Amino acid sequence: MINIKAAEIMGKRRITKKQLADATGIRPATISLLWHGTTQRLDIDHLNALCRVLECQPGDLLEYLPDTSK
Repeated sequence: MINIKAAEIMGKRRITKKQLADATGIRPATISLLWHGTTQRLDIDHLNALCRVLECQPGDLLEYLPDTSK
C-alpha cells in the first residue's frame, strides 16, 4: 500500500490545506483527500505542484508499505 505523507510535510512546513490549495491550484477537496491519505489516485501535475510548493521530492510525499493482508 502507498502511504501519502502530505499531512506530515504540511505540518513541518506550517502550511494549511487552504494555503496549499491556493499555492498549487489544486482543489481544496483534493488537498483534503491527500491530507487524510484517502485519495485513490494522484495526477502527475498535482505531484509536481505539491513538490514545488512543499520543496520536497516525490519520495518525501509517498511511502510504500508492504501489504500484510496477503
